[in-house]
Amino acid sequence: MSRGRLQKCVCIIPARFASTRLPGKPLALIGDKPLVRHVWDRAREARVFSRIIVATDDLRIRDAVLSFGGEAAMTSPRLPSGTDRVAAVARRLRVPLVMNLQGDEPFISPRALAALVHAMRRDPSCPVATPARRAPWSEIGRNPAAVKVAVARDGRALYFSRSAIPFHRDSGGRGELLHHLGVYIYRRKFLLRFASWAPTPLEKAERLEQLRILEYGYAPKVVTVTSPALSVDTPGDLQRAHEWLKQRRRRRKTG
Repeated sequence: MSRGRLQKCVCIIPARFASTRLPGKPLALIGDKPLVRHVWDRAREARVFSRIIVATDDLRIRDAVLSFGGEAAMTSPRLPSGTDRVAAVARRLRVPLVMNLQGDEPFISPRALAALVHAMRRDPSCPVATPARRAPWSEIGRNPAAVKVAVARDGRALYFSRSAIPFHRDSGGRGELLHHLGVYIYRRKFLLRFASWAPTPLEKAERLEQLRILEYGYAPKVVTVTSPALSVDTPGDLQRAHEWLKQRRRRRKTG
C-alpha cells in the first residue's frame, strides 16, 4: 500500500434528527444555513479529507445534505450513539483514518481538524487523537457540560471528567484547564474495535464515551488547538450560535 493511500482520511459527521433537547437539530438554521451545513463547511475548509460524509438515519437530513452538494449515508435508527453511526459507515470504507466530527460543532476551527489529521500521520502508533483548548477555570470550571482533560507529559490523555481537573489547590481551585472538544480521529481498525466494546463503569458514571478507551487500556493523543468552543445542544445554544455568527460577520465587515 502506498504512502499516499495510507494517509487518506475520511470525515464522517453523525447527524440524528431525534435529539431530545433540540429536535431536528441538524436542520436548525444558524443564519441562512442549517447546522449540518456549517459543520460540513468547516470540514471542507480543512482541506485534508478525501471524502466528507454525513451519517444519518433520517431522509430529511439526507435530502438537505444532497441539496447543498454534500454526501450522505443512511444508517440504522437503532444505533445508540454517534460513534456507532460513524463506525457503521466506516465498515463500508477502505481508508486508514476516520474522523468523527460531531454534527453539533458549527464553528470548529478547520485548522484544528487539519492538526488532528497531521498528528495521526506523524505518529503511526497512535490509535486515536482528539483536540482540547486552553480555557480559564472561571469559564468552564463549574460547568459539567464542558468536559475537561488531564494530559501526561507525552501528550496522552490521563483522564476526562465533567469535574474541574486538575484542581489547583494553592490557587483556590482557579487556574487554566484543558477543555476537551468532542472530535476524534481514529485508525479505522481501532474505531471498529472501540465500537464493539461494552460500555465501562467510568464511562457510565460520567456519561463520557471516551472513558471507555482509557478503561480498555488505550490513551488518546490530545492535540492542543485554538478553536471556538460552541457546540449546539439546546435552544439556548442555538441562540448563542446565531449571536456568535452575527458578531463574526460584523468583525469581518469592520476589519
